[in-house]
Amino acid sequence: MKKINQLLLSVATVLAMAACNSDDNWYNEKWTDTTSTTASDDDNTQTTTTVDDVVNGVSTTGDVTTFTLAFNKNAIAETYKADANDDDYLENTTIERTITVTFSTTADATVEGDDEGIVSVSGNDVIATNTTGEVIRYVLTGTTTDGFFKLYSTKKQAIVLNGANITNPDGAAINNQSKKRTFIVLNDGTKNYLTDGTNYSDATGDEDMKACFFSEGQLIFSGAGYLEVDANCKAGIRSDDYVRTLPKTNIFVDASSGNGIRGNDAVIVSGGVININITGTADKGISTDGEVRIDGGRTTILTSGGYEYDSDEGDYTACSGIKADSLVTINGGELNIKSTGTGGKGINSDDQIVINDGVVRIITTGKRQKDSKGSVSPKGIKADGNITINGGQTQVRLEGSGDGTEAIESKAEIHIEAGTVECYSYDDAINSAGNLYIDGGYVYARAMNNDGIDANKNLYINGGVVIAEGGQQPECGIDAAEGYSAFINGGTVIAVGGGMQAISSSSKQASIAVNASLGTTLGVLDGTTAILGYTTPASNSGTSLMISSPVFKSGSTYTLRAGCALDGGTSFYGLTTGCTIGSGTQSVDATASTSVSGSMGGMGGGMSGGGFRPGGW
Repeated sequence: MKKINQLLLSVATVLAMAACNSDDNWYNEKWTDTTSTTASDDDNTQTTTTVDDVVNGVSTTGDVTTFTLAFNKNAIAETYKADANDDDYLENTTIERTITVTFSTTADATVEGDDEGIVSVSGNDVIATNTTGEVIRYVLTGTTTDGFFKLYSTKKQAIVLNGANITNPDGAAINNQSKKRTFIVLNDGTKNYLTDGTNYSDATGDEDMKACFFSEGQLIFSGAGYLEVDANCKAGIRSDDYVRTLPKTNIFVDASSGNGIRGNDAVIVSGGVININITGTADKGISTDGEVRIDGGRTTILTSGGYEYDSDEGDYTACSGIKADSLVTINGGELNIKSTGTGGKGINSDDQIVINDGVVRIITTGKRQKDSKGSVSPKGIKADGNITINGGQTQVRLEGSGDGTEAIESKAEIHIEAGTVECYSYDDAINSAGNLYIDGGYVYARAMNNDGIDANKNLYINGGVVIAEGGQQPECGIDAAEGYSAFINGGTVIAVGGGMQAISSSSKQASIAVNASLGTTLGVLDGTTAILGYTTPASNSGTSLMISSPVFKSGSTYTLRAGCALDGGTSFYGLTTGCTIGSGTQSVDATASTSVSGSMGGMGGGMSGGGFRPGGW
């Protein structure tokens, strides 16, 4: 049987899940001998992390209950093509001068190509002050264990990292005070390293120095080289404007006391391989006051820091893989996030989240923190505004426990239009404060201790394939708020739990309801024609089962078989279509209706053998 990974509108036609390709390339071994050991999550700190595992780990895929995540620093196959209408491509800028700075561990840094005294050198502290009006390319190469590169300019410029290894024990390795666009080119095939100190004594009162690589203006990364940033005091890479990566870049940020990559206005991943390791308390992998947009590449973020109390907010705050005050949009590429600290989150937006395409995989393992001061709960994908999923593959697994431990949560509405959405959590798997709409796609929502899909207003299922598995009584597979309704107007829907949500008589598609034992395989037939098969959860659920199919006609009777064998077909989390259905151990008839009672009353006596009993309405 094949695993579904994309939307198909036909119930009987399902595609196999595409395998993930791995491209071979070199990676850096700079910190492979480093080990970071701290207390457990219960002590509000990170778990033991061996950086060797982080560096050499390879992402693997599986279903939502088994997939794993780790850094993969191998390059990916990408096409780089300059856009003539986009000023973020260096090809659209004319460079008028090139200055080369060579750092040294045994002598002063040297400078070539500077006949106007633009660059000053003191040991390996290098300061460039461009007042010429020219657009300059600075090529940095060589190694220093006590130096930096600082830049002043009223013009845009390029900084080329050509095998540069810069450590500044007293502050930022690169400090760009220019507010103009700065192109950062990682020369093809080179490895480059930036390391800051544990204090910023080099900082001056009238200038910002907020990261190991800091810039007042835009930072645009390009080139097929490699950059590793070891941030020990503040952020790894930060711009007071925006940060953007272009295809073929390869960047690893290891931040122990700050965010990984922060752009005040935006962070845009147009391509490249981005790996971010966050170990500081309540720090973020990618952070912005504006928007985050991911168009391509492969981004992997691991956070392991604990939570802290935010006196300004009057509540606790914790780590997030991505934290944006504005819109988060994912148009393509691959995004992997794992958070292991208490209350840790995957994607967290104060505005909306829109997933149009690409692959999103999120794991959190932390627990909920709650006391008299406040609370913080793990979330996979959380938005204060709407969450809209128009395509792609989204997998979210929350392994921690506690109220509020939810895979996908919107404080407004959720719209699932297409794609594959797979969720596993302790609390609600998918939860909306407002209406919740599923119009297409393949949706699997498994909650171990609450509802599979929970709308705090109306719930509308208009199409697609939906499997919603809730916990034991009174939790439901699907749930609408009291005073609101659940409507099934299309699609194939399986809902199982300890209780059953009433389905509105205004629904356009009929359903059937039965009580079915845990771990039972059921077959549904129209006479002798197989419609579908489904295997109920083996544990941590209930016996209330509702099935809806486009095949069902209200008032018609269908045969259900328990304990039957399913042969052939395609499978999506226990649902099998296009299969043949064996004779089974029990068989009953059930009548379909557009109105299903949520009380489970009148369900009749149980059948021998512990199979199921039909519902009456």
